[in-house]
Amino acid sequence: MSVAENIESIQQRINAAARRAGRNPDEIALMAVTKTQPPERIREAYDAGQRLFGENRVQDFATKAGALQDLHAAEWHMIGHLQTNKTAKAVELFRAVDSIDSLKLAERLNAAASKLNRTLDVLIEINVGGETAKSGVAPDSPALEELLLAAPRLEALVFRGLMTVPPFTDDPEGARPYFRQLYELRDTIAARKLPAIAMDQLSMGMSHDFEVAIEEGSTCVRVGTAIFGERTKT
Repeated sequence: MSVAENIESIQQRINAAARRAGRNPDEIALMAVTKTQPPERIREAYDAGQRLFGENRVQDFATKAGALQDLHAAEWHMIGHLQTNKTAKAVELFRAVDSIDSLKLAERLNAAASKLNRTLDVLIEINVGGETAKSGVAPDSPALEELLLAAPRLEALVFRGLMTVPPFTDDPEGARPYFRQLYELRDTIAARKLPAIAMDQLSMGMSHDFEVAIEEGSTCVRVGTAIFGERTKT
């Protein structure tokens, strides 16, 4: 199937999952994950109507951003682990960073965005499975509390919600408890009514489990393989 056909099929599956959960499909955004994809493949998605894109590495996107600069309606998010020494470049390239995992990173991004006189939407990445190989803050950690309480002074950052990558299981149902945990954490934080913290976005679910994520409250699913096919290993 073509990229356009894949996007249409995924959107139909998103709509069906939303209906099963009694949700409005318009509340759920499809993000095309374009890491390792060349500009021409990204253009196929854009031409099919896709507008929201996610990249995992600053340096990889920097090499192809010039070839995509005419895609004026495209919105680019950084969704991978971001090193603090790449924050200035990330602010130049991306509309949002969906993978904030430390106060230090947030402070660096805030400084870089302030210098360019712009604001940056951000999500806090939560390591729901406690996996040492993955980035993100633990749900009940001091690091999360630091981020939440620091938000009012990080005036160039707009805290919009949470993101997670759960432990992988062959059965998508295995991810359900982790998605539910993130949803409940979002509700707990929202109930505190903290200043400068919004909790309207919940980014969770990928190619193999996005339907379960939608049933558990996801507002953005990040899909790469199901759109573009298996990616080249790097």
